[in-house]
Amino acid sequence: MPGSEPPEYVLWPYRPSIAGGVIACIVFAILTIIHIYRLIRNRTWFCIPFVVGALFEAIGYAARAKAHSDTTSKNPYIIQSMLILLAPILFAASIYMILGRLIVRTDSVRLSIVRANWLTKIFVGGDILCFCIQGGGAGLLIKAKDEDGFKMGENTILGGLILQILIFAFFVVVANIWHRRLNAVPTAASAQIPWGKYIWILYASSVFITIRNFCRVIEYAMGKDGYLLSNEWPLYLYDSLPMMLTLVVCITWYDPNIKPGKMADHEYGMW
Repeated sequence: MPGSEPPEYVLWPYRPSIAGGVIACIVFAILTIIHIYRLIRNRTWFCIPFVVGALFEAIGYAARAKAHSDTTSKNPYIIQSMLILLAPILFAASIYMILGRLIVRTDSVRLSIVRANWLTKIFVGGDILCFCIQGGGAGLLIKAKDEDGFKMGENTILGGLILQILIFAFFVVVANIWHRRLNAVPTAASAQIPWGKYIWILYASSVFITIRNFCRVIEYAMGKDGYLLSNEWPLYLYDSLPMMLTLVVCITWYDPNIKPGKMADHEYGMW
């Protein structure tokens, strides 16, 4: 009978842990609430992608917990696959925008190797490209009917992850050069905000996201029969934990003092 055939591809190589999913969901939900509170209180709207990413994580792990009771349902699998994969890209978008605002707010535009009016556009534009590539790859995985379809999805996600790592590496180089130059030649405006604290938060969050991305590259390079995709515990170690740490260290940067203001926003094209 039509519709009675067994699925050609097994969605889960294991039964997702309900405890792991629930705990991760609760932690991410709490962190999301804290970030929403900080966002609204300080009106730092450029951090909205960060909050959306946190919400993605909470919903994604809730879907994993839901899948424990029905590993044949596609909806929980689709939700967790898409949201957990794409959330770090949204974190990165806010990180890129924060560097641009620090550069403008400290009146040190001349010290950056990338012009301030291009910095946010270049990196967020690259982030959007990575989002589309990885989202498309996840879609191919979900629709895969055979080995070739699954492999195409894996390779697409792999390409998006590698591109994200390269963009992030260039971003860290840009941030570090600006950091060293501003340390060597401080501006009067740089004394007005704790920019040094924020740049180290930026470095820490960049490390956490990069570790996660490298592990994801290894995961997809090993394929669906590899150890990382065939077992659940590595996901919590190399994905959920680094993203939780990213959310924790970034709680303090909802600072209205790093908003350049309307004139600077217009002059430098800040988002």
